[in-house]
Amino acid sequence: MTTAELFSPTESTYLSQLTRAAERYANRTGERERTRELLQTRGVLYADEPERVEKRLARLGADWSLARAIEREPSEPVTAAGSTLRLPPESFGSDVLGLERLIGRNNLTPVAFLEEGALVSRSVGRITISGPGAGHGTGFMVSPSLLLTNNHVLRSQEEARRSVVAFSLQAGIDGHPLTPVFQLEPHRFFVTDRALDFSLVAVAERGARGEALSSFGRLTLSEALGKVVIGEFVSIIQHPRGEPKQLALRENQVVDILDRFMHYECDTREGSSGSPVFNDQWEVVALHHSAVPKTDDQGRPLSVDGTVWTPDMGDDRLAWKANEGVRISRVLRALHELTLTGAAARLRDEVFSAGTTTGPAPAPVESAPPAPTPTPTGDGAAALPGPDGARAYMTDGTAHLTVPLRISVGLDASAFPVATVTAPPTGLTPTPPPPAGRPDVAFAVERDVNAALVNHRLARERPYYDPAADTAARDTYYAGIGTDNADALRRALTELLTRTHDPRPKYKPIRLVYPWVDLHRDGRLRSIYSGKDFSAEEFIRADAAVEEARLARIQELFLHEGTAGPAEFEAEVDALEASMPFNCEHVVPQSWFLKKEPMRGDLHHLFACEVGCNSYRSNFPYFDFPDFEEKIRDACGMRDDVGFEPKAGKGAVARATLYFLLRYPKQVGDTPREFPENRLPTLLAWHVNDPVTEYELHRNAAIAELQGNRNPLIDHPDWAEKIDFSGVWP
Repeated sequence: MTTAELFSPTESTYLSQLTRAAERYANRTGERERTRELLQTRGVLYADEPERVEKRLARLGADWSLARAIEREPSEPVTAAGSTLRLPPESFGSDVLGLERLIGRNNLTPVAFLEEGALVSRSVGRITISGPGAGHGTGFMVSPSLLLTNNHVLRSQEEARRSVVAFSLQAGIDGHPLTPVFQLEPHRFFVTDRALDFSLVAVAERGARGEALSSFGRLTLSEALGKVVIGEFVSIIQHPRGEPKQLALRENQVVDILDRFMHYECDTREGSSGSPVFNDQWEVVALHHSAVPKTDDQGRPLSVDGTVWTPDMGDDRLAWKANEGVRISRVLRALHELTLTGAAARLRDEVFSAGTTTGPAPAPVESAPPAPTPTPTGDGAAALPGPDGARAYMTDGTAHLTVPLRISVGLDASAFPVATVTAPPTGLTPTPPPPAGRPDVAFAVERDVNAALVNHRLARERPYYDPAADTAARDTYYAGIGTDNADALRRALTELLTRTHDPRPKYKPIRLVYPWVDLHRDGRLRSIYSGKDFSAEEFIRADAAVEEARLARIQELFLHEGTAGPAEFEAEVDALEASMPFNCEHVVPQSWFLKKEPMRGDLHHLFACEVGCNSYRSNFPYFDFPDFEEKIRDACGMRDDVGFEPKAGKGAVARATLYFLLRYPKQVGDTPREFPENRLPTLLAWHVNDPVTEYELHRNAAIAELQGNRNPLIDHPDWAEKIDFSGVWP
């Protein structure tokens, strides 16, 4: 017999569950009101934590720049492509349409959404408890053997022993009910947690009439962030009050996300305890466990007629105002932390394994052992066998190698050699594989290219620079900043630049630099050092080819170089990036800050720059050669052991470097090769002699839209003389 219970101090009666839900909801009134105001004035992208929004965009295969571009497009009548955007049908992908729904621009949903919903609903069943405490609840399969529901539905092993679950309790096409019934088997597995209000119990492999449990599939759960954000709508598949299966379809708006719970409001009746709560990709985001009742000033639940409610009145007499669900990531975390052994541990671990949701499992096929391939991990990363049996995986643009110690190696790409960058929607089936004959790496990189080209087309239709709007934004941004004290001004600017740097995009020039930020008025890019001009598409496709080659090589490192240790692997990746650079220049070299974020992806110091000039400058600090005009040694500028002087862009790179010193004080400059303090006059001289241009004003405004902060040296060039920079060096 296997049973486990995670106790909490308070008895989980139905009334106390309602009371605690009402208290949590009431305690968040202020935060919820601020959220509502943000939803109304700015939209879904701004109402939640930036990190969660960024993760959500990544799971939709999009990014902040594409979201902002779509957001800025004027709304028009719906086209044949099902979109309000003025783009040809071939420009649409799941990221564009998904973003339109996310930000409320288009509520049309593909018919496939309903088909997928019908499939995932097969894993949801009605629980019936007989004997003492008889009643009904909802549960859903989360592994081939285990069913998830609420603790207050199944409080104990004894209660579970007296219970059955019925799948397809709904009207069939012919109008007759479909009711395969399965006995629960808590003697095989039973775990319950009163604080998080969940119970996980084994189900018999065969139904009362011999039906196979496997035919109803399971809902694969994910701990990954970004499955839903505040302001989105969720759907609930449920058996309210034991009635046949019903669906609250996209009528529940998420209004708050707490550490362990989330609240969603709706105009429909309350959902059923133990129901799965889904996002628009049919991923489970929460376990529904309680409606939030209206209460009196003493916190007591009220009935529909305004009197104090008591359990003998029945649920249908409660007055509801919201619903509450337990975040599924917290349920999974609790399961992770539970100590189990033997068969129980194996059953628990199946919850974290990938799997399809419906249909019987295919029969095993005898074959030769396959080559190592990526496999999904619990956090949505891609996993590969690493050197000497180590585990290697990639998530959030960082490759990790565990041997058993772990190193993190930053990559210039957002894709790994699997079909998608982030975890595929786990509510139904994995993301479709790439077309036959196409390597996974190429398929993933192509997604970035397509999104970047859409961004670029949208950007070309925008006004290049709006002086009046930018002046107003600048004045608002620096309101309250005093300039009387040089040291106080520096400290105030550092605090402002750091606080407003939100979100903090990862390094991805294909999507973030070339399509809009670094464009000149003619819609083309110019190398920051040579001044040569290029099309945005030229750089996008060139970097994509480099990214594909890099990732293919990293795949080879993971799969074939089994003798390499962490140091060798990190050195290999560094050499790989140095030998195959992007057409993007960090004016503060990455090696100076060890390629760490947010420095690496900070757009204020990223500029388009052809590979030749990028490599020629290397990581030499800027220097002013006395005989520069007579002895320019390269189209990019002049380089010697003491430093590098660019042929073009001196003012822009000076202001970008000064911004970096203010934003990240004491991070660089502690060695002669990292721009020591005695080089400051060079930057200030370039700043004065090469004044701010419209191109820089455009860049500054575009970057402010993407990452929130601005460059003070562009907005107020005269402040360069008023800032005491001495405090920025180590």
